[in-house]
Amino acid sequence: MTKRGCAVLATNKRIGDEPAYVLHRYDWSESSLILEVFTRHYGRIALVAKGAKRPHSSFRPILLPLQPLHVAFGGDAEIRTLKSAEWQGGHVMPSGEALLSGTYLNELLLLLLARDDPHPALFDVYGRVVQVLASEHGEVLQTALRTFELLLLREIGLLPALDSQTMTLARLQPEDRYTLVPEGGLRLSGEADRASLSGAQWLNLQQSLLDDAPFTTTLRACAEVMSELKPQLRGLLNYHCGVGTLRTRQMMMDIQNL
Repeated sequence: MTKRGCAVLATNKRIGDEPAYVLHRYDWSESSLILEVFTRHYGRIALVAKGAKRPHSSFRPILLPLQPLHVAFGGDAEIRTLKSAEWQGGHVMPSGEALLSGTYLNELLLLLLARDDPHPALFDVYGRVVQVLASEHGEVLQTALRTFELLLLREIGLLPALDSQTMTLARLQPEDRYTLVPEGGLRLSGEADRASLSGAQWLNLQQSLLDDAPFTTTLRACAEVMSELKPQLRGLLNYHCGVGTLRTRQMMMDIQNL
């Protein structure tokens, strides 16, 4: 049996002390919530938090996005029952640009991760980025977002190899320019391409993704190519999410226009 199968079967029992983050919450009744939760060992799952909206519920101040939790849950239905949640502390709630960026990360996970599909390495990267959101702004924050996008796409198998042209498998030449396009992967840049990276830069990104500590090395690699990498990743993510513009991205643009 696969690890995934074991994990799904295990959720028929009560699971305790599971690292988790709340991605989104919906009203379920006058007193309860449905939660979309990203857990380390069980992936994205749905939980019902009964009574969470009551004034004196212990869940009320805990079930917030971008906060590290340990949860206990049980049940064998598609929506399991939250038994307990404990805040793990470590940082305050992000605000402003950082809060919008965190909401953007959560939207990506909701759109791209299948339910009950564990990604422990991605969970750890998400935790690292959340720490950045709580303490950094500006360029550092944007670099962390690009790093997460790359590692997310790689983890779920939607990122082409960055050391060769996708259609021909020809190895990249360090001095040539290449563009990452949603429908065709990496290809030689043309006059119509608004953004591109050199072969050497793509090779550097590929090597960073293969490192034993990919978050740190990819963060450094992204910092060197931010302005050109951002629109290419945005196009690829929108393509796989099936949208023209992510809701969080539209919200950011609307705020900037105001």
